[in-house]
Amino acid sequence: MTRRAVKPSVVPAALQELEEKTGHRFRDPKRLDRALTHSSARSRDGRNYERLEFLGDRVLGLCIAELLFSQFQNAAEGELSVRLNQLVNADTLAEVAEELSLQDFIRTGSDVQRLRKTHRKNLQADVVESLIAALYLDGGLEAVRPFIERYWSERAAHAEAARRDAKTELQEWAHSVHGVTPEYSILSRTGPDHDPVFTVSVTVGDLDPVKAQGRSKRAAEQAAATGLLAREEVRGDE
Repeated sequence: MTRRAVKPSVVPAALQELEEKTGHRFRDPKRLDRALTHSSARSRDGRNYERLEFLGDRVLGLCIAELLFSQFQNAAEGELSVRLNQLVNADTLAEVAEELSLQDFIRTGSDVQRLRKTHRKNLQADVVESLIAALYLDGGLEAVRPFIERYWSERAAHAEAARRDAKTELQEWAHSVHGVTPEYSILSRTGPDHDPVFTVSVTVGDLDPVKAQGRSKRAAEQAAATGLLAREEVRGDE
């Protein structure tokens, strides 16, 4: 069997660098080492970051919810849910991982190091969550909150955080609040082939449908999604 190469455990210089980036001095550096260890790595105790990832996901959600609740005091529940979903998704977590240069510290087997870019992004996102869990276990929410504030506050304040296209926003809101996927139906298509008008309706669970028109099917669906978001007051005044 070929022995898989792995990166060494966190060395003092790397530990100091990570502590500066997280703003927390670890009482137990082994927690940080575990948070950076993928299951493909041969760690001495056989432990990896998977359990920490589970905990970190929940701690991150709580802290982001707390941040948004304070920062957007006039936002409706639906808008807060949409913003939260974007701030805790893999893309945002991977951005934070890049900002922290976590790729330089994650311990993996050589087979994982050859993963495609998409899989590497998911791995980096997982490690951000495990790092948050390590911070929480080592220093409680008092250690996590400054870290979240440092790397998420500006992202949360970005105006486009809840202003993506209406269909995407409606789908995330419907999943988060109602646990369903929006359903679109074409009610009619009128006008000549070179200048058609589509009438579309959209429903979310037991909510009353919303109808809208557009020069294309997509435009009509976007208009219907916008109408439903407006009716349900998903987008609050900031």
